[in-house]
Amino acid sequence: MILNCNGKELEIGKKTLIMGILNVTPDSFSDGGKFNDIESAIKQAKKMQDEGADIIDIGGESTRPGSKKVNEEEEIKRVIPVLKELKKEVDVVLSVDTSKANVAKIALENGANIINDVWGLQNEPEIANHIAKYDVPVIIMHNKINNEYQKDIIESMKDFFNVSLEIAKKAGIKKENIFLDPGIGFGKDPEQSIEVMSRLNELNELGYKMLLGTSRKSMIGYILDLPSDQRLEGTIATNVIGVMNGYDIVRVHDVKEHVNALKVADRIYRR
Repeated sequence: MILNCNGKELEIGKKTLIMGILNVTPDSFSDGGKFNDIESAIKQAKKMQDEGADIIDIGGESTRPGSKKVNEEEEIKRVIPVLKELKKEVDVVLSVDTSKANVAKIALENGANIINDVWGLQNEPEIANHIAKYDVPVIIMHNKINNEYQKDIIESMKDFFNVSLEIAKKAGIKKENIFLDPGIGFGKDPEQSIEVMSRLNELNELGYKMLLGTSRKSMIGYILDLPSDQRLEGTIATNVIGVMNGYDIVRVHDVKEHVNALKVADRIYRR
């Protein structure tokens, strides 16, 4: 399947696509402050492109537990100048990680190819109208303000996704443009994240393309008892599990290592 992404094309199904993370924030849990100026952001984006990233995901607000909320004006100030420069400097598909409708609107006006919403269109449902207007892919992530579930966690996640999918449908977002993300580490403690990872195939029952984002997450630190900058091998292990469950995109900090690892996993799984 070829998806048209606001002037770019994205081929789905031939291989597992790799989305490189570019946090232009001072406080992201793993790389906060490393790429929050235009020069360093462009350098990192070029590096990820050279290493084989298919998509680069630009985020202007940290979503780590305990992070401070960023207002719309500040998020625009962080994201849009970087997006504009990257449109000139790299050839890969560019995603913008935001839950704010106006940030998404301005990003799309400036050439963003994908919108990645960590609140699954439910923070500001108007965001869905902008996504539909530009006819671009959207990543709908499961999220929750706490980790208390009144029933089975997968069933609860499906309920959340069904609300998001209804918002998308009403706005006119095409089904083929929708990716679902189980939101590992969001609204889930490490044990709950492990359970979701062990049941990824059950979310495929919803019938949508899937994205997995586990890079350096606390679940991996919990299993290995290692800090965020020492979780590469654990991250690769989780993403191979994603490949084996038919996930279409993995979102990672370490592009080069995943290109090689997933080339092997794809060769076996997609055979």
